Amino acid sequence: MHKKSPDTFSQTNDAAIFMRHAIALARRAWGKTHPNPLVGALIVESGHIVAEGWHTRAGEAHAEIAALRALGRRPKPGSTLYVTLEPCCTHGRTGACTQAIIEAGISQVVAGAIDPFPAHAGRGFDILRAAGIALTTGICKAECEDLNLLFNHRMTHGGTPFIALKTATTLDGRIATRTGQSQWITGCEARADVMRWRRYFPAIATSSTTAIGDNPRLTSRIPGNAVEELCPLRFVFDRRLRLPKHPGLQLFTDNFHERTTIVTRANTPALAALSHESSRIWALPGEDDATFFQAFKARCVQENIDGVWVEGGGTFLGAWLKAGMADYLFHYTAPKILADADALPAFVGTARDALADALELHELHHTVLGADFLTRGKIITPAGTPEAPRQQDSPATGGKK
Repeated sequence: MHKKSPDTFSQTNDAAIFMRHAIALARRAWGKTHPNPLVGALIVESGHIVAEGWHTRAGEAHAEIAALRALGRRPKPGSTLYVTLEPCCTHGRTGACTQAIIEAGISQVVAGAIDPFPAHAGRGFDILRAAGIALTTGICKAECEDLNLLFNHRMTHGGTPFIALKTATTLDGRIATRTGQSQWITGCEARADVMRWRRYFPAIATSSTTAIGDNPRLTSRIPGNAVEELCPLRFVFDRRLRLPKHPGLQLFTDNFHERTTIVTRANTPALAALSHESSRIWALPGEDDATFFQAFKARCVQENIDGVWVEGGGTFLGAWLKAGMADYLFHYTAPKILADADALPAFVGTARDALADALELHELHHTVLGADFLTRGKIITPAGTPEAPRQQDSPATGGKK
């Protein structure tokens, strides 16, 4: 975070352009702020960006404070603060941003999204208005909200983790040939985008079938001067405990093996024999997929894990859909056709006789990635409306703290 030379937007006062620059600032902390949101801010004087800031991680300065510190002086009269999320108005580890804005003498605040944390949720805006600060809201609102899929979900769904399914298919919806060959359906641009999203989520999950069959690393590998590899928490769903027979898998032998957890049923007979194993194990209750996945989500709440990226085959992903436990879908599509009824489908497990019973995506985003295409959005019920939010009375960690 630093002072900004007044050249980038020196000839424009376009609020959307300034806000999109603030969004780009927020993304510099991509995947590093959990359980807090991504937030970017900048200060504009006479049409020039003079300072900028972003929230780097939980416990560190909020974006507004970082921008004010980067300015290093009192803002000039008529100055405007652009921020992607409503300034917080409660005193957490870093103090209330509304108070800092008022004391700094900022004349106008332009904000993108409302903070869904119940203790904020518009109250920060009310405080700024009451202090005589001119306020404009909703600039690039959808783009600002899209920065914080996990945080927004946790604040509006009782603190539960955001479960996102990922699949990559041919145009006819196949993830592999009839022999199981799947590398590579999509091209390098799409695979790089997967790595970027893996970095956004604090945890990634797959099935024991995928772990044994593909021996994946489940890390985020971003090319640069040197390939940077980061590892989220890794969950492998193994209800029959087959994995101990495959100790050589990368998930249990690489430099990040301590971040791998086996998720199994509490009543699995083979569980007792694993008491001496070093691998982490979550033994969860649940007689069917719905209760088992619900127990997993409840454990994630206890561990303060606010989002899980789920990869796997059609049976595993289909189980999440059938149980109604998936919130979001990332669907990468390649311009290829197998035209083979025995090729492996992206999702299996339900029988739907009518199109009216089909699951649908809401709040869609479409991205072209080289020759491939990404469609992503919230999964909604066949009735056509999203699952009713379960408002949390007292989130464990709220707002930008």
